[in-house]
Amino acid sequence: MRFLWLIVYLAFFAVPCFAAEPTTTPTDLPSLQAKADQGDPGAQFNLGILYANGKGVTKDWTEAAKWFRKAAEQGYPAAQYALGTLYHRGDGETQDYKQAAEWSRKAAEQGFAAAQSNLGILYEKGQGVTQDYAEAAKWYRKAAEQGFAVAQTNLGSLYDKGNGVAQDYAEAAKWYHKAAEQGIAVAQSNLGSLYAEGQGLARDYVEAAWWYRRAAEQGLADAQYNLALLYITGHGVTRDEAEATRWFRKAAEQGNAAAQSRLAVLNAKQPLRPTSLSIRTHER
Repeated sequence: MRFLWLIVYLAFFAVPCFAAEPTTTPTDLPSLQAKADQGDPGAQFNLGILYANGKGVTKDWTEAAKWFRKAAEQGYPAAQYALGTLYHRGDGETQDYKQAAEWSRKAAEQGFAAAQSNLGILYEKGQGVTQDYAEAAKWYRKAAEQGFAVAQTNLGSLYDKGNGVAQDYAEAAKWYHKAAEQGIAVAQSNLGSLYAEGQGLARDYVEAAWWYRRAAEQGLADAQYNLALLYITGHGVTRDEAEATRWFRKAAEQGNAAAQSRLAVLNAKQPLRPTSLSIRTHER
């Protein structure tokens, strides 16, 4: 049996993944503003976060970028990361991948995991830097070894495809597993496919079904499709056409062409063949 594979590059983490200090509330804003005006980089960063989130102030990306820059220029790694992200997204600054790479690198070199991951993405995509899979792998690894799930997923993807590293399904499985345990749906789905195909791991359809289900329940269309295939064939689960139809429908409603085709066959009451072409989806 062949499965629809999903191998993706996860996008830059959004700035709002940072929160202001727990003690910072709208009533503390004058105090925070005063500290920021006095040059305190932590206060400047947190003020930027308030503007990015619209917490206690009107949401204003330009103002957020201004305060992130003040802190970033003092070497504050979280602000350097945040400013790099704004340049990448074009929020509060004109989109500029070179600037995104420059600020991400400054934070990455200080060991900031999210920035290391983002710098890896820039190298993998060739945005603001010359495309270099080996460099992407280097920075993903630094972040992955700190437990950063996005980088673990992306490093697993490089091992899966053999980009920047020697192709090694066992290494791919190792990194996917680490990210999957942190709830990353893409990693869960890819790990399920490695189990289903017996690549880097002993083939185990029960494990494949378990990981596909975890990703499918998060709404990942390709995992929903793969789980439906298992229900059609009875691999790792009890054969159940109704369950297969339910999961095909969920994937089809998200525009998954393979699921739409399968669903049409089921609706026409035609027998489904138990095999399908192996498709790897590369999403940038």
